Parts: sequence; structure tokens; C-alpha cells
Amino acid sequence: MEVIDRLFDPPKGHYFLFGPRGTGKSTFAGRHYPGAVSVDLLDPEAARSLSARPERLREILAARKPVGFVVIDEVQRVPDLLPVVHALIEEKAGWKFILTGSSTRKIRRAGVNLLGGRAMLATMHPFMAAELGDAFRLDQALKEGLLPVVVSPDEPARTLGAYPALYLRAEVQAEGLVRNVGNFARFLEAVSFSHGAVLNVANVARECEVERKVVEGFLGILEDLLLAFRFPVFTKRARREMSSHPKFFLFDAGVFRSLRPAGPLDRPEEIEGQALEGIVAQHLRAWAAYSAVRRDLFFWRTRAGSEVDFVVYGPEGLFGIEVKNVRSIRPSDLRGLRSFRDEYPQGKAVLLYRGKERFLRDNVLCVPCGEFLGSLHTRLSIDSLFPPGS
Repeated sequence: MEVIDRLFDPPKGHYFLFGPRGTGKSTFAGRHYPGAVSVDLLDPEAARSLSARPERLREILAARKPVGFVVIDEVQRVPDLLPVVHALIEEKAGWKFILTGSSTRKIRRAGVNLLGGRAMLATMHPFMAAELGDAFRLDQALKEGLLPVVVSPDEPARTLGAYPALYLRAEVQAEGLVRNVGNFARFLEAVSFSHGAVLNVANVARECEVERKVVEGFLGILEDLLLAFRFPVFTKRARREMSSHPKFFLFDAGVFRSLRPAGPLDRPEEIEGQALEGIVAQHLRAWAAYSAVRRDLFFWRTRAGSEVDFVVYGPEGLFGIEVKNVRSIRPSDLRGLRSFRDEYPQGKAVLLYRGKERFLRDNVLCVPCGEFLGSLHTRLSIDSLFPPGS
């Protein structure tokens, strides 16, 4: 199988590497740290042994030369290992620890403070278009997503279909995170309609017929399992009254498509529009996470209804990004970005669409979505996309 290099640049010291199942954390660690001591906590025997006696990790390492890397996969399965790791770091035993995980929930619940700041926190995301290069196909990504575990197999649809069930069985049910798995399954379906939209918890609760506080708990589980994220509203120096509700996304467009019900009353272009906005969101999130420059992500929405899908804010500038699932641009498509520019004259505006030409209209840079995603490398500043003097 072809090896695809990731844009993720690992920290030099000890670090946690969090990310959903199937994003390639273990594959990356295996390639990047050949010869490392490997502890796979997905192995039931290893998990049982170290759960019963976490100090056994010391014995494992004592039998080896104390210079090198230790990779512990799915560390959240045995959070009691972390005090042992912390002690070994404090003792300067000569090991560097890479701790991967697909959930932060048990670690936080166990009261572990991520090794007292001794280890950095990093995240692994689905593939970016820039990582796939010429193999990236936007139409395919909108249907199947960009999870490495899905991109590689011969039957991506079957793999995607099994993905939510994997989490229900291996994480939610096995760890006893919810009392009623059926309620959680209905919640997953109901919340898929909120992908790329302002999150209305009351509406989701009504759809899956559970109490609001239960839905809030389910949302917390989704985020702890790294399956969803929210973008807050950009409010810096706002002159208008702003919306207060965040925008919700599932972490991968393919996972969204596998959860989102579709029938004769569902418009395909509406579902594809949600997927398109989601795939831009997951790219921006990975780009910001992998970059050395700080890039904060928001969306912009006034109470009067003016909206821009994404806002990027940082030392490189302020940028509003609108996503339209259209082949040609109409004046109404620029309305939200014009309002954003009225509010923030120092900002720059980008519209991503499904056409083929890049052009500047009304001081808005219009870029084909696939071209934009393919250029979204960690070294890219969005400002570099604009012509000089614009």
C-alpha cells in the first residue's frame, strides 16, 4: 500500500497525540518511531495486565536500554498508567513518551492533568487534500470523507457504514458512557442534521425524544471521543449584536454522510452542501492544528441573520470564508461577505465554490473549492492567495 506522508510535524519531546479512530495515529507512530517500545492497549491482554498493575510498565522498560521512544496506543484505556509515565519523566529515565488516544473522557474523569504540563498536546486529523496530492478528488471526498481507514480500503462504503457501529460498540457501550445505547444511536442520526449549522440543542432533543440535558451529555461524549467539534462566534470588537450559539460539525464528511438519513424527501444538493462545508471545516481545523503559526477559527453571524461560514484570525490577518455549493457566483452569494467587510474593513474575504475559475469580484476572492483545499498547506497564509495590493 502506498505510504502517504502527513503534514503533522511531531513535537520534539513527550507528547499526547489525540485523534478519532482511523485517522492514522498508530500508523504514523510506527513509521516515525521505528524500534520504539510499543504498548498497544487495544490488546485486551496488555490492557488487563497493565490495569491490574500499572507499575509493570517500569519493569518492561527496565529490561531495555533507557534511551529511545515509548509509544503507548489508546492510553485512555488505562489512565492509571499516566502517573507511572509522569514519574518516569520526572526521573529523567532517558525515555521519550508518545501517548496516543481516541478519547479524552476517561483521562479527564480520572483527574489526570496531562502529566503536569510535561507533555505537549497534539492532534491527528483525517487526510488533507495537500497530503493526497494528485490522488485527491473533491467529489469522492464529499461522499466518502478523508479518513485514512476509509481512503485505503477497496470498499469504502462498507468501512464507513461500520464506523459508527465501531464507536457504539468499542467506546460508548463497552465503556458504559451512556445508559441507553438506543437513545444515543437516535441522537447520532438526529444531530447529523445539524452538521454545518448553528446548533439548537432543544431541536435535537425533540427529534430524538430525550431530555435536553441528556442531549447536552451526548454532545459532550461526541466531543470527548473527538467525533465532533464546534466553532464559536467571532465577536472581537463587534459593533452589531451577535448570535451566541456555536456552529456544529462532525469531524469528517464521510462519517456525516454515513449518519445522515437520506430519502425521497431529502434534496441531494442540500446534503452535498452540508458535506462541502464540513470538508472545508475539517481542512481548516487540521491546517490550524498542524501549523506553527497560531490560527484561530470561528464563524460569524449577527442576530439580524448576516453570516459568514468561517473566520480565520491570527497574526497573519483576519479572513472571512464563505462556502457555496454552486457552479457560478450570483450577487446574493456575496452578501454575507460584504456585511463582514463592512464590520471589519481590515479583513479579507474569500468565497469557495464548485466552479473552475479564480477571480476577484467586489473585492472578494472567488476560488474553486478543490483548488483552495489542495493549496491549504501548513506553510500557506491565506493572504498569499490574494493578488498584490488587493
